[in-house]
Amino acid sequence: MKTKQFMQFGAAMALSLLAGSVMAAVSAEEAAKLGTTLTPLGAEKAGNADGSIPEWTGGLPTNAATVDANGFLADPFASEKPLFTITAANVEQYKDKLSPGQLAMFKRYASTYKIPVYKTHRSIAHSPSVYEAIKRCATTVKAIDGGNGLENYQDCRTYAFPIPKTGVEVVWNHITRYRGQNVRRHIIQATPQVNGSYALVQFEDEVAFPQTVNGLDPAKASNVLLFFKQKVLAPSRLAGNVLLVHETIDQVKEPRLAWVYNAGQRRVRRAPQVAYDGPGTAADGLRTADNFDMFSGAPDRYDWKLIGKKEMYIPYNSLHLDQPTLKYADILKPGHINQDLTRYELHRVWEVEATVKPGERHIYAKRHLYVDEDSWQVALADHYDGRGQLWRVAEGHSQFNYAQQLAGYTVETLYDVIAGRYIALGLKNEEKRGFEFGFQASSADYTPAALRNSGVR
Repeated sequence: MKTKQFMQFGAAMALSLLAGSVMAAVSAEEAAKLGTTLTPLGAEKAGNADGSIPEWTGGLPTNAATVDANGFLADPFASEKPLFTITAANVEQYKDKLSPGQLAMFKRYASTYKIPVYKTHRSIAHSPSVYEAIKRCATTVKAIDGGNGLENYQDCRTYAFPIPKTGVEVVWNHITRYRGQNVRRHIIQATPQVNGSYALVQFEDEVAFPQTVNGLDPAKASNVLLFFKQKVLAPSRLAGNVLLVHETIDQVKEPRLAWVYNAGQRRVRRAPQVAYDGPGTAADGLRTADNFDMFSGAPDRYDWKLIGKKEMYIPYNSLHLDQPTLKYADILKPGHINQDLTRYELHRVWEVEATVKPGERHIYAKRHLYVDEDSWQVALADHYDGRGQLWRVAEGHSQFNYAQQLAGYTVETLYDVIAGRYIALGLKNEEKRGFEFGFQASSADYTPAALRNSGVR
C-alpha cells in the first residue's frame, strides 16, 4: 500500500513539474476571440465605461499623415491640445492612474515635471498577414523551462502570447513584439548632469531578423530572435567602437552572444557583460544592458507576477517629440526632458512585478513593468534597489509608425530619482534621416570577423 501511495505521489509530482516547465498555449476557442471581442493583438477591443478610452476600430492607416524625404513622420495629431495637465499641485486627484515612479518624479521635480494628457487614440495596426500569424501561433507557442524559453516559435516571429496567462508571458510579448523589416537608425544618447549640461553619443544601430538574412543557415539560427549591431559614431574618443549581438530566444539554453570591437586597440573580444545588469554602452553608469528597449534579454533571473490590468496615463503617440524642427537642446533639460513637448494618453496596461529569484542577483531587486495592451510595449518601468527603495524610473515615449505599421519609441528615458540624473536614448531630431527600413542583410555582416570592417574610423 505504501509503495502504491509513493508511486502515486511521484506521478503527481512529475505532472506538477511538467506543468511548471511547459506552459500550455491557448485553446482554439480562446484564440477565436482575436479579432472579435479582442483586437488581433489581444487587447480589449471595447472602450472603457466612460468613453475616455475609445473602442479599437483598426488603428491608423498607412497614409495617416505625410513622411518627408528623410523618413521623418508628420504628426497626425499635431492640431490637438491637452485635455488637462497634471502637475505637483493637482497630482493627488490623478494618482490612481499614475505609477509610483511618476509620483516620485512629481516629488523630485515639483516645479518642472508635468504630464500633459491628450485625447486617447488607439493607433496600433498591422497587416492582415501579421494578424493571421498571431492567431495561428496563439494555439501553438508555449513557454518552456519555467518561462525562460519558447517552444514552436520559429515559424511565428511575432507576439508569442496574445492572450497571456502569466507575468512572464506578458514580458515575452514585449520581447517578441512585431518589429517589421530590417531597420537601421542614427540616434543619440545623452546623460545630462544635474545642472543640465550634457555631451552627445551618436550611434548607428541596425537590427536584422533571421528570416531576412541572406546566406544564413536556418538550423543555426533556430534560437536567434534577431541580430543587432551598434556602431559609435561620436564623440571621437569612442568613434569606431562596435557592438554585435546575436539575441537568442532561450538565453538559459544558449546565452546571448555578444562581441565588441575596440577601435583604439583594434581588437575584437567576447562581451558576456552585455547582458542583465552589465553596464549599458557609453551610459555613464546610468543604465544596464537590460534597460535597453525598456526591458530586453533573458527573463530567467526574476519571478514574474502578473498583477493585472489597469488604466494609466502613459507616454503615447509621441510624434511631436520626434519632429526635425526640434533641437536636442529644446528637449534635454535639467532633471528630465522637456515635458512641454511630451504627450500622454489614458490606456489600459498590464502590470507585472519582477522579483529577483532566490540565489540570483541583479542590481534591481524588484521591477514593475507597465505594458500597453495595444502594442505590448513597456510604457513605464519602476526599478527598486536591494533596500526596497525606488531608484530608477523609465518612460518609453512611444510612437506608431503608420507608414510601416509598427510601434516603437521616440525616446527612452531612465531617471535616477536619488542622484537627480537621467539618460535619454533614441532621439534623432538633428540627424540626417529617420529610420531606414528594408536594407539587405547578409550572414557575413553579423560575424565577429566583420566587426573590424564596421569599426574603421
